[in-house]
Amino acid sequence: MAQVFQRVDGQFAAKAALDIAILDWVGKKLDVPLYRFLGLDAADAPITTFSIGIDTPETTQKKVLEAESFPVLKIKVGLDTDEATIAAVRSVTKKPLRVDANEGWKDKEEAVRKINWLESQGVEFIEQPMPADMIEETRWVRSHVHLPIIADEAAVNARALRKLVDAYDGVNVKLDKCGGIQEALRMIYMAKSLGMKTMLGCMVSSSISVTAAAHLSPLVDYADLDGNLLIGNDPYRGVTVQKGKLVLPDGPGLGVRTQ
Repeated sequence: MAQVFQRVDGQFAAKAALDIAILDWVGKKLDVPLYRFLGLDAADAPITTFSIGIDTPETTQKKVLEAESFPVLKIKVGLDTDEATIAAVRSVTKKPLRVDANEGWKDKEEAVRKINWLESQGVEFIEQPMPADMIEETRWVRSHVHLPIIADEAAVNARALRKLVDAYDGVNVKLDKCGGIQEALRMIYMAKSLGMKTMLGCMVSSSISVTAAAHLSPLVDYADLDGNLLIGNDPYRGVTVQKGKLVLPDGPGLGVRTQ
């Protein structure tokens, strides 16, 4: 994998696919689940949030009700309709919320105003409130709010974390973003060494990628591993969710099977 990273620019999802395949093969050769190969306990897997995308208030309410079995929800914001979106969610649930602004706020004072308002709405933390390259502005925002700020787009690999430590409280690690399981592990351990919270996220993808990330989840503070639940044509079955908690498969390697 080191040679792949040296020879291939970008293409991090492809790198992740190769890295996942290699570690799945290693687990199968040793006849152990990947989490056990990594010295982890499946019982330590956290709960995962379920994502509610930006939509009309009526559709948002419907999506929240459909996610009844998930104890914590992730809400997408970052538009002029943020207040209406949160109001729609709060009209049907009092569950804890985690919010992702997806770099949506370009003005630091607006970001502070919205984050402080979100704190009053039962939000636990805010993810990537400002564009990834606005590190100084995010540092200023962090000094004016109480909610933890989690880096997503700004946290591309382990090397990027040192410059983020004063601007963010934690990092969202995604295998497709950083290039696979091994780089994700480096990111998690680097973040922990810097005193930052850790989170595993995902793209909208099949159970291959999501299950690979789930095998690392006993290491992290938060999980947002629902990408496989957001598609209707997943050809695989791997990690499952029971009352919000990630349940890791116990087969060798990833433990993923075809449906």
